[in-house]
Amino acid sequence: MKDRIQITLKPLWYNNRKLVAIDFHNNESVKEYINSLEGVRYSNIYKTHYVIYRSNIINELFNYFRAKKWFVDYSAFKENNSKPKREVNYRENYKLPPLKDESLKELKSFGKWLLQKRFSKNTVHTYVEVTGLFIRYMELKQISTISSRSVEQFNYDFIFSTKKSVSYQNQCISGIKQFIAFKKLTIENIDIKRPNKDKKLPTVLSKLEVKSILDATKNLKHKTLLSLVYSAGLRIGEALNIRPDDIDTERGLIHIRSAKGRKDRYTLLAPSLVPLLQAYLNHYTPKHFLFEGRNGETYTQVSARQVLKKALRLAGIKKYATLHTLRHSFATHLLEGGTDIRYIQELLGHNSPKTTMIYTHVSSTNLSKIKNPFDNL
Repeated sequence: MKDRIQITLKPLWYNNRKLVAIDFHNNESVKEYINSLEGVRYSNIYKTHYVIYRSNIINELFNYFRAKKWFVDYSAFKENNSKPKREVNYRENYKLPPLKDESLKELKSFGKWLLQKRFSKNTVHTYVEVTGLFIRYMELKQISTISSRSVEQFNYDFIFSTKKSVSYQNQCISGIKQFIAFKKLTIENIDIKRPNKDKKLPTVLSKLEVKSILDATKNLKHKTLLSLVYSAGLRIGEALNIRPDDIDTERGLIHIRSAKGRKDRYTLLAPSLVPLLQAYLNHYTPKHFLFEGRNGETYTQVSARQVLKKALRLAGIKKYATLHTLRHSFATHLLEGGTDIRYIQELLGHNSPKTTMIYTHVSSTNLSKIKNPFDNL
């Protein structure tokens, strides 16, 4: 006697839309019968047939399959069928288990593998961190193997539902894909599309605000650091990796080595910054890096952020600003001063002029030339 065919109906959520998943044991005749059903589709991500949920759909499906005298399990819809279950607030209740020793060793090897591929230290740290979260998520959900579906589940539960930023989501996807390559896994349908970043305009400080920040900073090292970041339009990682011999006072240039994309470039050394820089070098005599912490190690980004935070408070500036805001301000002030945007692109180390063009949207020079119709009323 043949085993009775069973059809299982389960709720499935995708992009905040409720679906009905139709699960069954692999059988070609059953598959044909399901595919002949109006509105049925197949999900490559969840590896299941489904239809869009609507009122009375469970009853329709039950009758459709019972016509073949198949057993239909729809118990997942019996409780509170008319109202979807409240989604878990992962931000409050989502606690991942700690990493096991075996996973910690694997992540350490993964980090070394990324370094050998010449990823930056920041990127390696981020990829290892997000991959660790993914492994812990799999442990929580008792998922034994990495698949496109497990990555999609993690993306939805841990990133989308908790309203993480688009940038963080892209970092997670990139990190997990690198981990899959590290483990030499072949996973079908892993083409997870990255969402486009929000096109937000950067915060820009006025020249007066920048001056007030520098004037409020009395510590010689702190003042030199903030002055250099602004006057050369540096990313903070670039500023902290500068060595004393990268400063060319005769040519008025600073050599930025292995910046984003592992590219070298030259940027400006402001003549008025040279006396301050020389006083700093004479007092601190750094050996390896221009800005050093304890024991000659690189000055940390955390410490640099604290320097700016204190300067903003002392200067009485309420506007939200980061160290990258100084870089944005440098570029905007150059544009307002009439510098060709192609030169600004070179100084900032942008690959595409499109990236640099964003500063045309925050420059007050172009906007000030527009005649406001209110003035003609």
